[in-house]
Amino acid sequence: HALNCTDIDDVLEKYYLSPTYAFQFCVGFPGNLLVILGYIFFLPEWQSCNIYLFNLAVSDLVFLCTLPRLSYLYANDQSETNPMACIANRYILHVNLYSSILFMVWLSMDRYLLIKHPTKNHRLLKRRAALTITILSWVAVNLEITPMIGLMIQDLQSGNFTRCKDFASLKGDIVDVLGYSFCLTLTGYLLPLLGLCVFSHRIAHLLNVQERALQRRTSSYKRPLRVAVSAAAMFLILYTPYHVMRNVRIASQQPWAGLQLCTKTYIEILYIFTRPLAFLHSVLNPLFYFLIGDKFRDLLLSRLRKLFRKKELQQEPA
Repeated sequence: HALNCTDIDDVLEKYYLSPTYAFQFCVGFPGNLLVILGYIFFLPEWQSCNIYLFNLAVSDLVFLCTLPRLSYLYANDQSETNPMACIANRYILHVNLYSSILFMVWLSMDRYLLIKHPTKNHRLLKRRAALTITILSWVAVNLEITPMIGLMIQDLQSGNFTRCKDFASLKGDIVDVLGYSFCLTLTGYLLPLLGLCVFSHRIAHLLNVQERALQRRTSSYKRPLRVAVSAAAMFLILYTPYHVMRNVRIASQQPWAGLQLCTKTYIEILYIFTRPLAFLHSVLNPLFYFLIGDKFRDLLLSRLRKLFRKKELQQEPA
């Protein structure tokens, strides 16, 4: 029989969200785990950039661990029945969303300062400063997400704790959901994106000045620019559709919008499409660890080569 417009979102959850989340877990989890284990066991001396990258990898890994459960529920047309699991999942998801872009900003800042102060004499290039910035970043992101937890508890109570809803489907009496979503978009996404663009521009300007002074092109100095520009482009492409559609979705639910049920559903369908796209950053982030840290990359590859050689020697007949 023909699909009712209100059934399309359920079909998408089963045949689009479920396999996409499963794929993201299968690809992203090993990549981020490899980086974390590599940092812990193979990197003897940590620099400020390693602290930001390590926290980024931890944030991504914790988030990726929530995807198998989500994938299973969507595949079986089920909703999360455990209120604590529901809140924890949405909390982890959004903390990861906004901590990722923030740590990329600090990483771009770190690369900019390193070009400007090659002797590493700037106080923000010290490990203590990086640890302070990291702690403050976690506190800031958690403060941003706290109102969402209140909204989720309120929504779960109104539904007798039977239905776990996405953030864009919540209805709040205490906090204006649309206003809060706009604030979150501004502080959690647009301002950090602006920071990434500013540091990309500053790095490009600094490299141009150095090139003119030295009258030669050095490809090694181009890497920080590639990293900063790639990070800004990645978040612009992945995050923009999600944030636009999340705000449109919340607005469409408001009584003053006066939209028909099918129109609301079509908006929700577009919103569903943008969700895995936004979370794709956790799969792509490990690429930045290898782009940035020559020392880390070389150490990791050398250890892996040794392990493979050892295995081959053990398998050879005596």
